[in-house]
Amino acid sequence: MRLLSQLFENNRRWADACVADDPDFFNDLCAIQRPDYVWIGCSDSRVPANQIVGLPPGELFVHRNVGNIVHATDTNCLAVLQFAVDTLRISHVIVCGHYGCGGAQAALGPAVPAPLEQWLTPIRAVADDHRRELDTLDPRARVARLCELNVVAQVHTLARLRTIRNAWGRGHALAIHGWIYDLHNGLLRDLEVTLEAPDAGDQSGG
Repeated sequence: MRLLSQLFENNRRWADACVADDPDFFNDLCAIQRPDYVWIGCSDSRVPANQIVGLPPGELFVHRNVGNIVHATDTNCLAVLQFAVDTLRISHVIVCGHYGCGGAQAALGPAVPAPLEQWLTPIRAVADDHRRELDTLDPRARVARLCELNVVAQVHTLARLRTIRNAWGRGHALAIHGWIYDLHNGLLRDLEVTLEAPDAGDQSGG
C-alpha cells in the first residue's frame, strides 16, 4: 500500500474538484506566475496563508518559518524575497504573525536545543528590548504582545535589506506590511506599521 494514501486520495479529490469548477484551472495555472504579494509567515500548521486571505494558487508567493522571522543571513528567505521583488515584481510584502506562536512562547522561556535556539535569537532580542512592558503583563498577554512586537521588528528588518532598498531606489512601488492572525476567530489585524519608502539605517544583508 502506498504510504500516506489518504493524502494522495485527498489530492485527487481536490484536483478533480478544481477541474469540475473550471476545466482550464491547471492550464491557466501553468501559463504564468503573477502574484502581487509575498507572505512571510509562521510554519504553524494552523495558519494556511492562501486560505486566510481567500486567494487561489498562483496569487500568493509564500515563505514560512518558525516565528515568521527575517534573518539578514538566512539565504532561503533572502532568495525568496529577491526572486519575488526582482523577477516577479511583487508590490506587497506581508509579514504575518499569529497569536499563540510557539516561537514567541519559547523565546520567553529558557534556552532550547540547537538549532532552534539560534533561530529564535531575534525574538529573544525583541523580548529583551521590550522587557519593561512585557513584565507588566500576565503570561498569556505577554506572549500575545511579543507576537505583535516580533512582527513589527521583522518589518523593520525587511526595510533594511539590500533587495528592498534597491527596489525602492529604482522607484519600485513596494510596501511592507505587518499583520497578525487570531487563531480564535480566524481574523487578521493590521498592526499599522506599513513602510513604503526607505527608513533610516544602513543596508545590511540581502
